[in-house]
Amino acid sequence: MQIMKNNYLKNASLGLLLILISKAVMSDRIKDLADVAGVRSNHLVGYGIVVGLAGTGDGTDLPIAGQSLKTMLSGLGVSVDGPVSDYDLRTEIANDIKQNVKKDLEVKNAAAVMITAEVPPFAKPGQKFDVNVSAIGKAESLRGGSLLLAPLKGVDGRTYALAQGGLTVMAAGAAAAGTSVQIGVATSGRIPNGAILERMIETPFDKSEHVVLNVKDGDFSTANALTAKINETFGPGVASAVDGVSVAVKAPTDLTQRVSFMSMIENLDVEPGEPPARVVINSRTGTAVINRSVRVTAAAVTHGTISVRIQATNEVSQAGALAQGGQTQAVQNVDISVDEPDSKMFLFEPGIELQDIVDAVNQVGATPSSLIAILEALRRSGSLRAELVVI
Repeated sequence: MQIMKNNYLKNASLGLLLILISKAVMSDRIKDLADVAGVRSNHLVGYGIVVGLAGTGDGTDLPIAGQSLKTMLSGLGVSVDGPVSDYDLRTEIANDIKQNVKKDLEVKNAAAVMITAEVPPFAKPGQKFDVNVSAIGKAESLRGGSLLLAPLKGVDGRTYALAQGGLTVMAAGAAAAGTSVQIGVATSGRIPNGAILERMIETPFDKSEHVVLNVKDGDFSTANALTAKINETFGPGVASAVDGVSVAVKAPTDLTQRVSFMSMIENLDVEPGEPPARVVINSRTGTAVINRSVRVTAAAVTHGTISVRIQATNEVSQAGALAQGGQTQAVQNVDISVDEPDSKMFLFEPGIELQDIVDAVNQVGATPSSLIAILEALRRSGSLRAELVVI
């Protein structure tokens, strides 16, 4: 009796565990469904000079590189265009030097670049982040180069970070006997932890009474599910849906309590609403993606190809031996034949689901391009209850 009781408890526990697992599989965390308004990354952009290139820089093809290098050297106390005195040198040498000075700097080992970066939310001054560096001139490669100190600015024109460091270029190439192979792009690179934040970017997280959650894929059902789950967990009136995207949540004013409160909210499991019925077609690759919400009304579909074959033969028509005034001439005979393979017709019952559509199309042996043609025809006939998106 005791053994049967233990087995019953084990089976009951196992059944409860399976129910909990299946429930967890059907739901998603709030942090995966929504973003906190105002908590986002920020983009910075800057201009700089990469030096140390092995003759693969801009050269004289891009004057801006030489001008930038002159300005930078002047800021370091190095005068590139300084006057040459005739007192210590002969006039001929002085004139030659002056003429050479007027020429643009040959910066074969330097390149003008644009710098882009993405600052993570809540980043504080002194924290480091990665930057991307891309050539804007005629530099052939940035491999082995180092970025000189450059400011990174926001859309408001203020400097928020400084970038500097050696580039990591994930590209390789080889050339021989007139044949070259290039893997990757050698004119762009990355500097891990190459920028230091100098000014904090403000966020509204700690300045408002409510914390707003924005649903990533706007849907009234999902917004309502988030609101219901938060109110069920923390009490009625804590969350209120503003629209199909935003849910306003009353949060504590104390920052420590607010952070703890949001950590609990973002880990709540919510069952999102069903996505809208949608069929996405890539016309270039012949790919068709159908989500599970797609339905089809009653329709009969047949699909097949018709091939027309035209065969021409050239023959000679010659008059008979006893014919008078006959002429010999070339005659072209044309044979036209039409082949139409046996095409199967399949019937879509009202309200069939995705699996039924796939099975029916597979039975007739339709190719991906044929499937796309069938779906487009179903939509035009009004039988496809889904949005058709062509990319």
